[in-house]
Amino acid sequence: MPRRHPLPRLWLMTDERMGDALWVALGRLPRGSGVVFRHYGLARAERQALFARVLKVARRRGLVVVRAGRVPMRGESGVHGGRGYGLRTAPAHDRREAVAAIRAGADALFVSPAFPTRSHPGAPALGPVRFGLLIRGLGVPVIALGGMDARRAKWLRPFGIHGWAAIDAWTR
Repeated sequence: MPRRHPLPRLWLMTDERMGDALWVALGRLPRGSGVVFRHYGLARAERQALFARVLKVARRRGLVVVRAGRVPMRGESGVHGGRGYGLRTAPAHDRREAVAAIRAGADALFVSPAFPTRSHPGAPALGPVRFGLLIRGLGVPVIALGGMDARRAKWLRPFGIHGWAAIDAWTR
């Protein structure tokens, strides 16, 4: 599927736990980066209003915004983990999910958790070797997620990742 934007290499995953740090994180993303807008816990009208504010900042800063969840948002560049138009990304936590997402038409996969993450305390992380085995030969761009920052992305680069996504790396 032709895309309006090149696939970003750097991504911010949003959620309601970020609070005002969302605006700090958006300000730190380099031009051409991506944003996966989640904020599942908000009421529909509140979520749409926040999406519109994020989109305004994103357009000014040259960011790509995809939405997660079932409700389409005006101005989205695509969808994460669901059906929609434009760029289609999907989460994958194991090989089975990765293959299923590719068969469903995902343009890129967010594979997690690469490393221990504050977002999911106690969840077992893949680590570099299992991460590399999981993504080997998938044939779509892979975005590493889970405890990621620029230093850890360098560790995973030999496995052929396209890029990385984070929350904390953009808010610290």
